[in-house]
Amino acid sequence: MRKLIVLGGLVAVLAGVVHWQLRDADEFGPLAQGPESTAPAEQAASAPVAGASGAAQPEQPQAEVVQESNDTETTLESFIPRRSEGHAQNLHKTPSPILLGSSAVYVMDASDRKVLLEKNPDAVLPMASITKLMTAMVVLEGRQAMDQPLTITEDDIDRARMSRSRLRAGTVLSRDEALHLALMSSENRAAHALGRTYPGGMPAFVAAMNRKAKQLGMASTTYIDPTGLSEKNRTTARDLATLVLAASEYPVLREYSVTQNRRVQFGKRALIYVNSNALVRDDSWDITLQKTGYIVEAGHCVVQRARIGSRDVVMVLLDAGDNRTRNGDARRIRNYVVPGFEEAWAKAHPPATKAQAKAKAKEKNARDKDTKTAAAKKGDKKEDKSSKSAAASSRDDKPAKSRATEKARAKDDDKPARVTKTFKKDGEDT
Repeated sequence: MRKLIVLGGLVAVLAGVVHWQLRDADEFGPLAQGPESTAPAEQAASAPVAGASGAAQPEQPQAEVVQESNDTETTLESFIPRRSEGHAQNLHKTPSPILLGSSAVYVMDASDRKVLLEKNPDAVLPMASITKLMTAMVVLEGRQAMDQPLTITEDDIDRARMSRSRLRAGTVLSRDEALHLALMSSENRAAHALGRTYPGGMPAFVAAMNRKAKQLGMASTTYIDPTGLSEKNRTTARDLATLVLAASEYPVLREYSVTQNRRVQFGKRALIYVNSNALVRDDSWDITLQKTGYIVEAGHCVVQRARIGSRDVVMVLLDAGDNRTRNGDARRIRNYVVPGFEEAWAKAHPPATKAQAKAKAKEKNARDKDTKTAAAKKGDKKEDKSSKSAAASSRDDKPAKSRATEKARAKDDDKPARVTKTFKKDGEDT
């Protein structure tokens, strides 16, 4: 009986988590904000505002932060053992010059294409949303009007994986805005709409993706859809390094992929999108192009081109166990490519001293105190006003005779007190 109760409890918990994820999967109701929502929201207050036509809006209502990322696992998936293809093949356990958790790695110098580090570079694996780099290239080469409005339809909604999105069916945005959101925050519906509205529709778009891959010499790469939600979008780390170099030739792709956050306006609805790659918000990184990716079969992936000291480096990391492992691998690679980089950076950018931190805390406390004092004074004034109003109301509610009696007593209270002497009789207390 006890085992049945425990089993029932576990089922109830899992059902609750599934219900929460399904609630988040589409446009029904608000999503909980993630742990990184505070700082990006403040920075995005002055970010560009775009509507359906990309025009600036005169009034900016409070914006909702789109903090969930399509390139990380859901809460439910985080409890499930890894099922990625790379981990199933134990590729993550392959030895490498430095300790790396990713299953496939390829690092090269962008200036001369010299290979700096590799680990299973030719293993064919799912690429997830890294697909969107090729999607973006095909869109730009299609030379369609970038200011043309696109409408999100039911066809753009992912019913297979129930990936999350704030772009409701009926939302209108420009092709340029759709491209920006697809690259920056891995917006799946925007990417799908870009492919759907291509001349010839989705089949022609996917054919153009595969044709471009062959032109670039990506012999082991296959595309099935423009979002990367299909595990049949497959490639190698070596091929993706070639893709990064090609994508870097487009200034708009460099700009859009590393935008930290962006505010967009859809009618009366304002949303703040945040970059899916936390490293672009890290001052120690100088990333010039990037794209993250995640589905269960692919694990956590990233491609990026970055300046490390005086070197221009391309990094490809496929099938890390989680985002922390992926970012940790990137930092270890950076320190491997330019030995001592981490130490040199820390020395050049020392953290605030104790005295500076103390002074800053003192200044904050003073501001808080002033704010509390002002609020208290304001509250006291309100209280006094309320008390007087209550007293006046109380007097008005009393009969005229009672008020007259009170006035008489008040006059007596104002008169000088009479001094009287009392004599006691024997045996009495005064």
